[in-house]
Amino acid sequence: MYDVAERSGVSIATVSRVYRNPDSVRAATRERVLAAARELGYVPSGNARGLASRSTGVLGLCFPDYADPGTADIEDDDAAMLYSDQIIRGMERAARRHGYALLIAASLEGGPESLVAKVAGRVDGFAVLARTVPTEELEVISRRQPVVMLAGPRADPSLDHLDHVEVANEDGQYELTRHLLNDHGLRRLAYIGVDESSPDVEARFRGFHRACAEAGVDAGTQPALRMPMMTQAEGARAADLLCEATTGERPEAFVFANDQMAVGALQALERRGVRVPDDIAVTGFDGIPLSRIVRPSLTTVRQPMVRLGEQAAELLIDRLRGEAGADPVSLMLPVSLARRASCGCEEAGPGTFGAV
Repeated sequence: MYDVAERSGVSIATVSRVYRNPDSVRAATRERVLAAARELGYVPSGNARGLASRSTGVLGLCFPDYADPGTADIEDDDAAMLYSDQIIRGMERAARRHGYALLIAASLEGGPESLVAKVAGRVDGFAVLARTVPTEELEVISRRQPVVMLAGPRADPSLDHLDHVEVANEDGQYELTRHLLNDHGLRRLAYIGVDESSPDVEARFRGFHRACAEAGVDAGTQPALRMPMMTQAEGARAADLLCEATTGERPEAFVFANDQMAVGALQALERRGVRVPDDIAVTGFDGIPLSRIVRPSLTTVRQPMVRLGEQAAELLIDRLRGEAGADPVSLMLPVSLARRASCGCEEAGPGTFGAV
């Protein structure tokens, strides 16, 4: 660092700021310092910096591994990770803006518990998707560093002291279901979700159920199907099961809890010769990029996944800098409805639902 400062004609403090908080240094000075560092082969030592500042300059993110262990279809596994990819992109973008790096841990076999302590011990702040880490472990971690929970309601009152960011899941699914009921006149709707362990999916089902009840449509008290995972393969299997059902009339719309399952259903229906949306409408939730490019394009609820990650990083950094106040912060980000071909619409501009 001394050599870089001498060669670029600045102080040691300026070199430090270039790496810790680059926006605080004029662009010309910053480039001069970085050019000198490149010439000298200088890379800042995170360990040395941590000893001096009692910080690591790293934020952590832990989320479940959504890949389906029962399938060898790599493309399907990749698609299943698109939701997490968007959150990672947003969190990394915000972290980099403030001079932080991002350490990522996806749960592997045996659950995330084995990784949690390792990640928490190497970072200054920790973001975790709801229900990924046991409550007891989050309690221990939050005593020594800021923790932000992502997605899902804070179902456990013992975690009410943690900062929390979620999206308007119930409102978004409510508006999508109302669109199918009121604008397309559909009445036989089948909601396909997963088990009750996903608070986001349960909130979406509540929105679906509320819209059906207001329209006088019997939606039952449970989803039509609960699949073990939210992958394309499971979406295709759900479509096959519903098409092969021998009791009752076939649904007029498959309302999936996420886009990945909906995309799998589109593929299964095409194989069967079932036309979408002429014979049946299909919808999803999330707004992953894949939803725009499948054919027919997928009607869905777009949630701000990148912004979810950005907000998590910003909250952690505010806590680390003492700028967030004493009370826990709880944010609900709005969602928007994307009306596309899979429900019989031409793509229209989004309407936004839910409080900021």
